[in-house]
Amino acid sequence: MKKSILVLMTCVLAYAAQAQKYVGGDISLLPTYEQNGAHYLDKDGKQITTGMINYFKAQGWNAMRVRLFVDPSKASAEHKGEGVRQDLDYVKALGKQIKDAGLQFMLDFHYSDTWTDPGKHSTPSAWNSSDPEVLANTLYNYTKDCLNELDKAGATPDFVQPGNEITYGMLWPTGHCYPDGGNHTGGTFANFAKYLQAGIKAIREVLPQAKVVIQTEMSKSSNVTNFYNTLKTYTNDYDIIGISYYPYYHGTLSTLEAVIKVLEQNYSDKKIQLVETGYYHCYYPDDAKFKVSTFPNWPATNAGQLQFAKDLIAMLNKHESVNGLYWWFPEANEFWLDWETKRVTDKWYNAGLFDNATGVAQDALYELKTFLGDQTGINDMTVDRQRDHLVYDLQGRSVNRPTKGLYIVGGRKVVVR
Repeated sequence: MKKSILVLMTCVLAYAAQAQKYVGGDISLLPTYEQNGAHYLDKDGKQITTGMINYFKAQGWNAMRVRLFVDPSKASAEHKGEGVRQDLDYVKALGKQIKDAGLQFMLDFHYSDTWTDPGKHSTPSAWNSSDPEVLANTLYNYTKDCLNELDKAGATPDFVQPGNEITYGMLWPTGHCYPDGGNHTGGTFANFAKYLQAGIKAIREVLPQAKVVIQTEMSKSSNVTNFYNTLKTYTNDYDIIGISYYPYYHGTLSTLEAVIKVLEQNYSDKKIQLVETGYYHCYYPDDAKFKVSTFPNWPATNAGQLQFAKDLIAMLNKHESVNGLYWWFPEANEFWLDWETKRVTDKWYNAGLFDNATGVAQDALYELKTFLGDQTGINDMTVDRQRDHLVYDLQGRSVNRPTKGLYIVGGRKVVVR
């Protein structure tokens, strides 16, 4: 009997680990908004007084993502005004808040002093070398030092991205490359792979329990599949495929789903997470780039943004390999203040989850938790880590011999079939 219980427990725990899903947002500017007195109201127009991280948690979110720059003081005034400010001290403080709230923490290394994306990946100003070996060693030491500092500060990441949107490499020009492996303006994929492997090595050494996330974006859907096909000739040492998906840049949900299906077929050993997504609840009047007619089912309204969230989640939940969903910049509020001058600018970002004019929460904020299904809310429980192997029924009673049904293991719902 003891043996059968042990086998069942092993199956239950394995299922729990496999079924765990994560939903939340990249809240990298939240402390800056809060320090500058931004007004956050719930959907009924009432002031949120619990602190925003706690409020997000109360709405079922269980994970947060934060970016980290090497030396954001070296960024341009324009980029600082857009929110480039997350140095190590900033991230230690925010990361600790996230962990203290009992949420999962994804750290996004930018490996630059400023924004990185498919169009820019400047090497940090202090890493003044063109020697790939020197740069790889510098990146390794930097990554290791940052992770050690975060761990000591009580801000231990659960997921780590060694690079942000690295579809075209990183540390340009030496690490500039094409997703299909081609060299690009003086850089090589081999150099890029060397840098990436250095970051992964540091993560594995300092935080062996953390999951490594490799993030690309979908400027061309073929870029995603080409990238991971090329990467596997250098390394397979990562856990999660991370994707950026913004419909107004990357196309319809069918385009995203086609990419997911290919990744599921070719990389069945990897989980897939949407580490950045978003959609507009209103448009800036003069912004002709975003056409309502392109997405007739998702008008640029509160209701349209909500429908996008519903349709996205319905599609993602058809794919068991997809276990993460993060809304980018949900905390956007009050006309996107220029954080250098403290003046209101015309660079409104209306794809956050609060109305820029009123501070009122949009309905999509409350919809995101449906991505978790039956798991919703279970992460709010306090778990004794010395006893998290125990099985409880939904009334909180310890169960020695679980039969078919729903149980709580390690603070999460598990189905025993």
